[in-house]
Parts: sequence; C-alpha cells; structure tokens
Amino acid sequence: MAGWKKICCAVDFSEPSRRAMHEAAELARLMRAELTLLHVYVSPPPAATDMLVAARDLGPMIAEEVAGTLAAWRADAERLVGAPVSTHVASGQPEDEISRFAAAHATDLLVVATHGRSGLRRLVLGSVAEAVARRAPCPVLVVRGGAEAVHQDLVVEAAQVH
Repeated sequence: MAGWKKICCAVDFSEPSRRAMHEAAELARLMRAELTLLHVYVSPPPAATDMLVAARDLGPMIAEEVAGTLAAWRADAERLVGAPVSTHVASGQPEDEISRFAAAHATDLLVVATHGRSGLRRLVLGSVAEAVARRAPCPVLVVRGGAEAVHQDLVVEAAQVH
C-alpha cells in the first residue's frame, strides 16, 4: 500500500461512482498520491431517423456536457484531497479503456464502483468492475454500490428497536 503514488478512479457520474470517488480521494489524501478521475464515454448505438438533432451536432454537445460534469466532480475531489486532481476522458468500452489508461499512465491503484447488479441484469449487462479487476495491470479497489443505504437502514432499524 505504501507504494500507491498514482490513483485513478473511474467515474460514470452515478451515485456508486461518487462513493468510489470519495474513497479514492480519501486514499489520495492519506497517501499523498496523485488522483486522476477517468470518465469513459460509451457511444450510443446509431440513432433512429426521428432524431431532433443531427448526429454531427451531438458530439460537441455531449463533449461539453461531459466536460462540465467532470469539472464539478474534479472540484469535489480537490476539496476532499486538498490538492489538484487531474481528469481524463476516453471513448470506447469502459473495461478496455480503464485498463488501457492504467497501463499507459503507470497507475498504482484503480478505484471503481460496482452497481450491485445480480441475476439476469448482471448476466445481460455484465460487470465492468469485474472485467476491470480481471484485466487491470495494477490492484483494483471495488467500492460496492449501496453501502451507505444499507448502513442508513441499519441505523434506522437500530433506532426503532430502542
């Protein structure tokens, strides 16, 4: 653990990835490590003919939206770390791009969230976190989605018992 100087947290702007970002920021603060937030943009399937916006106009609109959201996440991470945080946007399949980024940037630790899918949803949608853990060139910390909600439910139940 003492060797973690470059931490990368993959974010998809969901609540589970926000929890992962908070964990990554805390680790970066404690380890005095560099933190990078990585967002992988997954291109939507070819559009239907009833689109209101031409396909060529979507690229800049999406890039602007992603950049704005990522900037807000960076500001939150910088507040938690107390140091500058870098960002990177890639396009492609998340499990491939996250592993590729980690290898190309000599990442010491990847932090990813799991959305907690199970059963048929997991079979159909797969698990990016699981694929990253198998392919990554470095250790991977998987932050479970819903942990705060489970904790909060336990606190409420405990309060009702007394």
